[in-house]
Amino acid sequence: MKELFAPNAQPSRPVFATMVGAQLLVLVLLWVFYPLQIFPSLGQVLRALGDLITTQGLLQELWASMTTALQALAIGTVLALGISYLTALPFFRPIAYAATKMRYLTLTGLTFFMALMLSSGHEVKLSVLVFATTVYLVTGMTSVILTATREEMDHARTLGLGEWRSFWEVVVLGKLDLMLEVVRQNFAIIWTMITLVETLYQSEGGIGLLLYKQNRYLHLDGVLAIQLVILATGALQDYVFVLLRRVFFPHSVLTAAAS
Repeated sequence: MKELFAPNAQPSRPVFATMVGAQLLVLVLLWVFYPLQIFPSLGQVLRALGDLITTQGLLQELWASMTTALQALAIGTVLALGISYLTALPFFRPIAYAATKMRYLTLTGLTFFMALMLSSGHEVKLSVLVFATTVYLVTGMTSVILTATREEMDHARTLGLGEWRSFWEVVVLGKLDLMLEVVRQNFAIIWTMITLVETLYQSEGGIGLLLYKQNRYLHLDGVLAIQLVILATGALQDYVFVLLRRVFFPHSVLTAAAS
């Protein structure tokens, strides 16, 4: 038990899992026996969740939102990787710099202009999500590229590799695991924004629209139930990304353990 309170300690997986389970149990017990007045009880939330699944199509709406989110993530990742890797050429660096600053733009103005340019609600939703995903990914990915040191590049050159081959080996292949981590960290941005765009463009439904309806009619138990579903979905997706990193880039796990 001392390792749980020691700085920089690395408890074993069973010990850590037990600790997490105990903390979750405490939170659930507090919710059951000492509920806050502003929050519905656990029983009310569970009943609302059952009603949302059986009568209001929660699972179908969640799937619709997830497919849109994954589509936006795929397109945004490809665009962000292209912009970030082009920073190897000085001519394209201002474009990447501008993209990183565009993350300060608000979605309210963007949706208006995109609605004028595009024909369908799905295209507007997807374009807004792709834009937001891309600018945040470019910010993280360019930071990863900058972690490539001169010593790493010089080492590649001493092996007889040219500039492009050195860039490919050191930056592209050598930093892929970190790029995947950037994608994992920024996937949450899509879920925070998809509820907004689904509210603005309601033709295709989605969990954001379902959440909006529950909030509009002050169904707090339904609101909390949907929020918990979104949280659980995000946590599951997070775990999938971590699993992918362990499978395809096992050296990154060994490096983290050693540090």
